[in-house]
Amino acid sequence: MKPLTLIVAITTLLFSNSSFSQKDKDIPAWGKVEKAELEMKVYDIDKDAEAVVLFDVGELICDQSYNIQLERRIRIKILKEGGLERADIHLNYIHYLNEENIIKLSAQTYNLDAAGNIVITPVDKKSIFDKKINKRLSERVFSFPEVKVGSIIEYKYIRTGAGLVTWYFQQPIPVKFSRYTTDFPSEVELASIPNCVLPYDTKRDTRTNRNVITHTMTNVPALRDEPFISNEDDYLQRIETRLQALTDPSSGIRRSYTRSWPGIIKQLMEDEDFGIQLKRNIPRTADLEEELRKISDPYEKMKIIHHYVRKNMVWNGYDNIWALDGVKAAWKDKKGTTGEINLILVNLLKDAGLDASPMLVSTHDHGRVTPMVPSFAQFNEVIAYVKIGDKQYYLDATEKNTPSHLIPKNIMFTEGLVISKLETMEWGWQTLWNEKLLKKKMVVLRAELNEKDSMVGEVNVSSIDYDRVERSAVLKDDGKDKFRTKYFTEPNSTMRIDSLYIDNEHNDSLPLVQKFTFSQPISGSGDYKFFNVNLFTGLEKNPFVADNRFSDIFFGTNQAYVIIGNFKIPEGYTYEELPKSMRMIMPDTSIEISRRIAAENTVLSVRISLEFKRPYYTVEEYPDFKEFYKKLFDILNEQIVFRKKAIPDPKPKP
Repeated sequence: MKPLTLIVAITTLLFSNSSFSQKDKDIPAWGKVEKAELEMKVYDIDKDAEAVVLFDVGELICDQSYNIQLERRIRIKILKEGGLERADIHLNYIHYLNEENIIKLSAQTYNLDAAGNIVITPVDKKSIFDKKINKRLSERVFSFPEVKVGSIIEYKYIRTGAGLVTWYFQQPIPVKFSRYTTDFPSEVELASIPNCVLPYDTKRDTRTNRNVITHTMTNVPALRDEPFISNEDDYLQRIETRLQALTDPSSGIRRSYTRSWPGIIKQLMEDEDFGIQLKRNIPRTADLEEELRKISDPYEKMKIIHHYVRKNMVWNGYDNIWALDGVKAAWKDKKGTTGEINLILVNLLKDAGLDASPMLVSTHDHGRVTPMVPSFAQFNEVIAYVKIGDKQYYLDATEKNTPSHLIPKNIMFTEGLVISKLETMEWGWQTLWNEKLLKKKMVVLRAELNEKDSMVGEVNVSSIDYDRVERSAVLKDDGKDKFRTKYFTEPNSTMRIDSLYIDNEHNDSLPLVQKFTFSQPISGSGDYKFFNVNLFTGLEKNPFVADNRFSDIFFGTNQAYVIIGNFKIPEGYTYEELPKSMRMIMPDTSIEISRRIAAENTVLSVRISLEFKRPYYTVEEYPDFKEFYKKLFDILNEQIVFRKKAIPDPKPKP
């Protein structure tokens, strides 16, 4: 018997039991569109929706030779201008060794003409093209013609060699109907694992020598962008399909296909694009050799090698764990994937006598790792893991703004798999977390308020650790003008910034210091005037105002903010009752804000400290978190009131 292979190269397969070749009571026939749907202006269940998936149906079919293909058909209604982007389609597939292919692709647009007739415009086959992403991946790309607000678009295709897929019921736009069917020979044991909190329906149909399982979900709400979400795919309603076992029909022998991490690591270490590359000899360049020659301190060695690879290697934009073209070729060309560049880094660190190992990681954009499910497909990057004494370092040479002592923020608070001894394939899990590494900002300002209802002053903003990493990237990529707009004038459209100076721009071990002068109008009513001391922190607006939330809250790091301010009001004015000095703490002590405030004559002194001691809050905690955050922003944005002093009446009263 031919063994079950989950990713195979196959030719076109025609199955008599294909759902798309039969009449389907749940979805209309191809090309048949109701005029009422074309006339629909809004989706009643979600009136803000820019588009809605009318249906999305897929069937994963395995034949008796264990070739697998996915048949899929999807129809979308465009409701607003923002929904037009749904007409640009990218279908990924693995072209390496012809493992997968996209076949039988058809697509067309439906519109109403001026007379109310339905007009169908097919996608021209000549406008469909393939784009190679890297050595393993390609995408089939096309755009629908004649698309406008009110159009319906529809496409269908077969992905051959599909393997076991994850089916997503939920999307960033609402889905009216979604159905996923698996149709496999009875000797194949599959596990369909739901990651759903919304109700769904499951039906099982045991035909002759086949198991057919159908999962259906209707009226699925959109998962729109929520502030501070690590990865929306982790929260989408979905079904994951996994192979458990295969029973040989002729012998009755059952073979388990449950993977183990030691087995996967063995496979990786024997792979030409991974483990074999760690044994390649990467020659040091003369300038790197010269830098290392007089250095004995292991931490300094690590920093020099990390900096050298970051400076001299160019990332080609592709994330993966593989050295697809080989580390030697990438080293020679000074360009490569994350896999190639970081495997080069591991080689050079080990060659310098450091305790360095490859670590497999999944970035926040890629999704959360499940250690209980052995699969290297869960990872999209490899980094260098270095131990020096009792300290650990996590180095990504494609990340140009993160210094060696910081964990790259895109993998902070994730699980990484360390392959610590290559020869014996020893391994272990590491949580990439250090509570002492902060996103920290200190704002020191001095300002005067004049009788022309204006505040003018000078500011010193120090961005430390992850705040420095974030701002350095914007400064490097976008320049000083866009940097000033993004961080200082965009949050407050009435603010004017002059003479911006940046200190420590090229020394990533020091805070990024931003110095400038500013002016902005203040509010007033009669003899009373108002101003706010919460300036330049990035905390001007509360992002957690929605009544409900679907995802957990993920800040990524612990945080600290300090505001130190001196404000002088004009002579002849006095402060009204000032906000009180105070301290407020989250019930679990994870967030704390303190304010000290005092006035002497016309000068007000303020110091506000805000600490976040957790990077993560569950969706179940959201109601209490939201209420605390409202109070927090009430404190941050509490107005300072001052007024003209009353002029004494010169005439004594009789």
